[in-house]
Amino acid sequence: MRRLSLLSVSVVALMAAACSQQGAPSAANPAAAPSATAPKLGIRPAGDEEIKPDMSRVPPDVAKVFQHIDDNVDQHVVNLQKWIQQPSISNSGEGIPESAEMVKGFFDELGCQQTQVYDVGVTEYGTPGNPVVYAKCDEGAEKTILIYWMYDTMPVTQPDAWQHAPFEGEITEQAPYKKVMFGRGATNSKGPQMVQLNAFRAIKAVHGKLPVNLIVVAEGDEERMDIGLRKWVKDHPELLEGADAMIRFGSQGNSGGGGFGGGSEGCVYVELTTSGTAWGRGPTVSDIHGSNKRGTDSPAWRHIKMLASLVSDDGNTPLIDGFFDGIQPLTPDQEASLRAASKNTDLKVAAENLGVARFMYDDPYQVLKTQRYGTSFNLDGIWGGNMYAGGAGAILPNKITSKHNFRYVPNMTGPDIVKKLRAQLDRNGYKDVEVKLIGDVPWALMNSDNDAGRAMKTAYEVMNIPHGQLRGDWGIGGGAGAGGYWPAYLFGNGEVGEKVSPFKGVPIVGGGGGHGGRAHAANEYWVIEGAGKVLGMAGAEKSIVTALYAFAGKIPPAAKSTN
Repeated sequence: MRRLSLLSVSVVALMAAACSQQGAPSAANPAAAPSATAPKLGIRPAGDEEIKPDMSRVPPDVAKVFQHIDDNVDQHVVNLQKWIQQPSISNSGEGIPESAEMVKGFFDELGCQQTQVYDVGVTEYGTPGNPVVYAKCDEGAEKTILIYWMYDTMPVTQPDAWQHAPFEGEITEQAPYKKVMFGRGATNSKGPQMVQLNAFRAIKAVHGKLPVNLIVVAEGDEERMDIGLRKWVKDHPELLEGADAMIRFGSQGNSGGGGFGGGSEGCVYVELTTSGTAWGRGPTVSDIHGSNKRGTDSPAWRHIKMLASLVSDDGNTPLIDGFFDGIQPLTPDQEASLRAASKNTDLKVAAENLGVARFMYDDPYQVLKTQRYGTSFNLDGIWGGNMYAGGAGAILPNKITSKHNFRYVPNMTGPDIVKKLRAQLDRNGYKDVEVKLIGDVPWALMNSDNDAGRAMKTAYEVMNIPHGQLRGDWGIGGGAGAGGYWPAYLFGNGEVGEKVSPFKGVPIVGGGGGHGGRAHAANEYWVIEGAGKVLGMAGAEKSIVTALYAFAGKIPPAAKSTN
């Protein structure tokens, strides 16, 4: 296995290369050649890609930016590697303050006139929120794009499963790609976000200004239900005013297809705790010796029985009265779209790409329907008693806690689900079990048939990225195994599950070139050199450049969808 490590590159060289790239270009040579101190990684901008940009649709000013990206792709890869090397784990707090300052530094370097790290304080859930980074870049342009980022990542929960150090940013081969970068946050979401930032930097390096103004909001709580961002948007809605649309970071699927994300499912997160104290049986003050189980009740076994009472025997259907009430039915167009997509879905390949043995269903239509529009009740983790791997040690726990997320859709609500959960526990005989609300992210509906969506469609056409039509309805997730909530309800102008601030909202579209995988899993990666219809780092950046210029009206837009 070929490996390429950048750890031997000196800090002085990296800083010099970054300063050289981002400095103001000269009038004589706006797209200057890479500095002699730039890292030499030998990244091939086009890799083994089968698709190429349609340069007949690329204006000369944009073509210069494309060339600058190709000339500086090694440095752009280093930019991502350095960001991955900075841990930013919201659940533990590791590296969060440093990461917030790092993100602020990105936009200081870009030349934004306003940048600030906000301490959001204690949230409505009783937990302190992580900092929110804000930036505003006035380029004197007619239109303003709102950029949403998350700088936090998931923890490394199974270190033994990682074949590549999670905070090194190792570059190596992974078929069919000659070079991919591994690390926590590589695809969720530092890779696609650095694609955006590198695109912004390239435009500024060549032309001195962007074709659009930017308002940037970066949160450190996405993996904690956006609790800090929710409070920040409530407290500072005026800082979002002036935006015309949001272009959210995105990427291509495994086959190279590009999408038009925007809407979001809902997700409510709870912890359930069974204790001897609340139950009035079993140990109360602390864990006790396991030999006492012969004559003492176990809160842990009670907890397991309680959980089993809430789901079907296969664990796939919530047994909570009224759980499915109010669900918005799919439209005929949505059903037709699912039927069409199912014809091109290979469940065996999809399962392998996701890292699962198989899906719940053998019918591609049913899999796509549940993944895009379904609900779920998940057991995310459980703890109490002897948590050390291997060995022995007899323990009878006095308390056990499990954490759960409910995925929900229009017109369900998180508070209503928690209320129904509480009522079901009481009916099942578990009034002593504590329910703690950790956070709630309501659903949001979004129509991507807008100026931002048409700009993204133009980018896909120019870059020859396969894509469908702009969505004229709400949509959650993507293909099999895709999806996930994000705080669209705080920014979108469509129908939302809860409105928390006076900010009117803007049209949202997510998308872009590039590809990564294994989000929340071991060996998370981002593709550096593309192959087939999947673009690498350079091509992904060009897709963002194209979308920005198209939104600014400098590249003819795609025809408006009639769907």
